[in-house]
Amino acid sequence: MPLFWTISHPARLIIAVVKDTVGLKDIEAYLDAVVVANLIGYRKIFDMTNALIRLDDHEVMALGARIRAYDSMGRMGPLAIVAASPESYDRSRMFATLAVADRPLQIFRELHLARRWLDAQPTPQPASHSTS
Repeated sequence: MPLFWTISHPARLIIAVVKDTVGLKDIEAYLDAVVVANLIGYRKIFDMTNALIRLDDHEVMALGARIRAYDSMGRMGPLAIVAASPESYDRSRMFATLAVADRPLQIFRELHLARRWLDAQPTPQPASHSTS
């Protein structure tokens, strides 16, 4: 699988790194894992610095629709996308336009800038559960 991620529960942060060629199924598997683990509110870095993106316009639209559906599930954490190549930057911009959600999202060409921005974002707090 060309998409790997690490989770820091204390920092409420997910760092996903794409290596080689990535397609729709790879990204959907990542998104499914985040949702199933109830980590949608965590801050996220999605690093495509060393990736070859294989997503056509319809697939990017499908990902955008999926994110819009997730937005109704609860507050989403900030997302920093690192897209170094012109192709991945263009795909990321299209995704950002289509994946409208109530959360900060920025696209960067360098990882250290993405991390600096993400670290400046408020750390999402866990949802409180009331007991009756």
